[in-house]
Amino acid sequence: MANEFYITQKGLDELKEKLNILKVVKRPEASERIKQAREYGDLSENAEYDAAKDEQAMIEAEIKKMEAQIENAVVIEEVQGGKTVTIGCTVTLLDLTYDEEEEWTIVGTSEASFSEHKLSNDSPLAKAIIGKKKGSVAEVTDVAEPYKVKIIDIK
Repeated sequence: MANEFYITQKGLDELKEKLNILKVVKRPEASERIKQAREYGDLSENAEYDAAKDEQAMIEAEIKKMEAQIENAVVIEEVQGGKTVTIGCTVTLLDLTYDEEEEWTIVGTSEASFSEHKLSNDSPLAKAIIGKKKGSVAEVTDVAEPYKVKIIDIK
């Protein structure tokens, strides 16, 4: 698949719902605003018309983006007790520089959230640990200050 888009089933369901809202609610609302703005007269100096057209263009771009993501979606299966780090697993890491443990779930880029400890599969840390086994040490290099982590557990 060209441009694979990794996402959990829950994330895919949410993406489809957002797309539906854009198509069924937001798109018609934007069209109605354009129609109303046309009624104000001269389109060359009509700020409401320009704003409505800009909004419509943003909605259409977002629809196109979401449709491409859904078309190229690769659903991440939630992994439990795997032998190696993969997308969809939760991994406990020990930062060897600061002697701190953290737990991260590796997800697709669109679902990544630092505050929820969801790590993008495209992040330097995920790239360093994917494919490694419990007990392995990985070096994170595509960052300003490279560091090493030890894989404590894979769930």
